[in-house]
Amino acid sequence: MGKSLIEIAKAVIQTEADSVLLLKDRIDQKFDEICHLIRSCKGKVILIGMGKSGHIARKIASTLASTGTPSFYLHPGEAGHGDLGMINSNDVAIMISYSGESDEIISLLPGINRIKVPIISMTGNINSTIAMKSEFHIDVSVNKEACPNNLAPTSSTTAALVMGDAIAVSLMSENSFTSEDFAMSHPSGSLGRRLLTLVSSIMKSGIDIPIVSKETLLIDSLLVMTEKSLGMVLIAEDEKLIGIFTDGDLRRAIETNVNFQELSIHKVMTTDCKSIEPHETALIAMQLMENNSLNSLPVVDSKNRIVGAINMHTLIQAKLF
Repeated sequence: MGKSLIEIAKAVIQTEADSVLLLKDRIDQKFDEICHLIRSCKGKVILIGMGKSGHIARKIASTLASTGTPSFYLHPGEAGHGDLGMINSNDVAIMISYSGESDEIISLLPGINRIKVPIISMTGNINSTIAMKSEFHIDVSVNKEACPNNLAPTSSTTAALVMGDAIAVSLMSENSFTSEDFAMSHPSGSLGRRLLTLVSSIMKSGIDIPIVSKETLLIDSLLVMTEKSLGMVLIAEDEKLIGIFTDGDLRRAIETNVNFQELSIHKVMTTDCKSIEPHETALIAMQLMENNSLNSLPVVDSKNRIVGAINMHTLIQAKLF
């Protein structure tokens, strides 16, 4: 009786994991030199690969580009029919071929060498044509593929991908690439929106702000809270924030049987409330609310004057979650 599908799946994962771990011992001074070569590149990093290695090359190019290293993927077949003109002498080429003998890539070597573009290769054969024609070679060989016939690229493509990630992340550290930098190249992602969206662009303002004076009766304040639908009412004196009353405060007020008809809002408001300025990012607002278990947040200017209000629903509407 053959192995179960579960056993096969676990064996595949173990084989590929073992292949990845082999890479650790191949990280040496040469790797450091490769990273410095890429970092000093005045042009772009060009990833070249054919077949399955092409898919890996495309992914590495995407990872590099999104983490601060300008890069793109060049299909070797198209390069041989004119797209080689996309490369110039300021670029660096990374070629990926497990055998190191891909005809489509080898045919590009004379043209790339002619314009003096340094070549970094990732192959499983240090003595291959592509490895021998490279300034730097990275050994991504594996003991075996996860494929039962030891044919389909599995462990080898995983190893190449992980090595590409090692390069990209190392360059991120070297370039002091920040989350703000990441957001600039991911404006459509949730992190990008959080980092690039300012509180001023999503806050409720003007007549939509639930504001009352400290003398306002609690019962009338609740009407304002209900009308504005932000789960809070802000208490102001001379336009400046002096307190907040939220849904949570309302529940506590009910539990203590306060006189809603006669009590003024300043008797039950929270005075040491958190606030944020409009120039801050939505991410800062989210962190402030989450760290303090808040659902609502006043927005004030540098003089503590109320200019807006946000709550968790505001952030959800802005697609920041």
